[in-house]
Amino acid sequence: MSDSLSAAPATHLCTGRRARAGAALFNYGNILAILLPVPLGILWVGVSMLVYAMNRHHPNEKVGHYTQQAAYRFYGVTGFFVAAATFIPGSGLRYYLIAWGTAALVLIPWSILDLVRIARDEWLDMEVDIEDAHHE
Repeated sequence: MSDSLSAAPATHLCTGRRARAGAALFNYGNILAILLPVPLGILWVGVSMLVYAMNRHHPNEKVGHYTQQAAYRFYGVTGFFVAAATFIPGSGLRYYLIAWGTAALVLIPWSILDLVRIARDEWLDMEVDIEDAHHE
């Protein structure tokens, strides 16, 4: 055979259904972490970094966008309350409950709104060159 003939690149099918699930994953994690702060809230801080790393550079750019927006909200809210907690007096359980309630009022509705947007968005199947996927 001639070297000028090259084989077609191998491709992988990235389904719209899996892309939509990937886009929604961070929002579901945010909701569960706020509803069940112990132990899921604590675990979600670590697991969310893995979810972000897996989905931020997904071949479907919309997955990365939705993941990034959910991460901005979660890390912004939790970061704010971690910084504010330094000023809570010793056994300020009431203040912690107020902070938790405020975080829930911010994260839950916004995450639900994002989940509705994700469900309404158009998610098409796409073929991705395997070689390109490994180099990203």
